[in-house]
Amino acid sequence: EEPLLAPNPDRFCMFPIQYPQIWEMYKKAEASFWTAEEVDLSQDLRHWGTLTSDEKHFITHVLAFFAASDGIVLENLAGRFMKEVQVAEARAFYGFQIAIENIHSEMYSLLLETYIKNSDEKNRLFHAIETVPCVAKKATWALNWIDGSESFAER
Repeated sequence: EEPLLAPNPDRFCMFPIQYPQIWEMYKKAEASFWTAEEVDLSQDLRHWGTLTSDEKHFITHVLAFFAASDGIVLENLAGRFMKEVQVAEARAFYGFQIAIENIHSEMYSLLLETYIKNSDEKNRLFHAIETVPCVAKKATWALNWIDGSESFAER
C-alpha cells in the first residue's frame, strides 16, 4: 500500500511533520510564489512585432497548449490527488501547486490576450483542446491518466 494514501485521521493538522522532504518542497514552492500582475508586459507587443510569422505561430501554439493543459493538471490535483492523499504536508504542497497552476494558466491566457488581436484566432487558441489537433491528442492522453485505474505511483 502507498503510505501517502493510507487512512490518516491526523491529515487535517499540519504538525507534527511526518515527511520532512515533502514539507521542504512545500516551503520552496511557497517561497517562489508570484502573481501574473508582477509580470511587466509593457515591451512585449513591441518585441512581438519583430517576430516572424513562424515564430509567432510556434509561440501562440505553445501558449495555447499550456493555457489548456494547466487546467488538466488542476483537475488531476484537485479531483484525484487532494482527495486521495492522507498526509497533511503533501496535501499542503498539492494545494499550493493548484494555486501556482492557476497563476500559470492566467499568465498564458494573458499573453495570448496581449499578443493576438484577431478575436477568431484568439478564440481558436483559447479552445485549443477542441480546435488544435495536437493539443487535443495530448489532452485526451492526460485525461485518460486522470480517469484511469493506474496506481498512484504511475499517475
